[in-house]
Amino acid sequence: MRVVIAEDEVLLREGISRILTDEGHEIVATAGDADDLLGKTRAHRPDLVLTDIRMPPDFADDGLRAAKRIRQELPGTAVIVLSQYVDTTGAMELLADGAAGIGYLLKRRILNLEDFLDSVQRVADGGSSIDSDVITSMVRREVRDHRDGGIAQLTPRRLEVLQLMAQGYSNARIARELFVTEKAVARSIALIFTTLDLPPDPDDHRRVLAVMRFLDR
Repeated sequence: MRVVIAEDEVLLREGISRILTDEGHEIVATAGDADDLLGKTRAHRPDLVLTDIRMPPDFADDGLRAAKRIRQELPGTAVIVLSQYVDTTGAMELLADGAAGIGYLLKRRILNLEDFLDSVQRVADGGSSIDSDVITSMVRREVRDHRDGGIAQLTPRRLEVLQLMAQGYSNARIARELFVTEKAVARSIALIFTTLDLPPDPDDHRRVLAVMRFLDR
């Protein structure tokens, strides 16, 4: 897999590069600011872009804006954004047009190499990986702002399942995380679809629609 990494902190940028290189991925370019990221992504057309949210030149949401532009210009490019803190608004902006090929991770997750590399591969394969803390914040915001909506009607257990679905976990992985059977997970997901009024449709991916429902404004 060909990767472009954008991070203004040199040690972190080099560390991520080393981790991915050791896994057999090719780092085709690195960037220290958003403008450099856009230029190198256009030139190299990588499979995956991994970028910090807050970068030069403005040290605001430059990386996020660059990621959104990359998705517009090169829609086949997978994107993972890294954030020091939970930024619910930023995550919602990134996911507004769909979750396929999108990752949103807190930087501290990189310390868990197995989960980090799993997230990278899942996003590169067209899936999604949203940090659990970010999903929890999104769900709480939705329940607070839309108390009569479908999300607010979900039980705590089904909210847990929905949060794990949002991280891109399979039924088997969700079952392991919650210490339940896969059959129990399947039942919870079916009830989530019912509560959110998501009937079977061959043209829709109900797992993604369920996760995105509380992002629909």
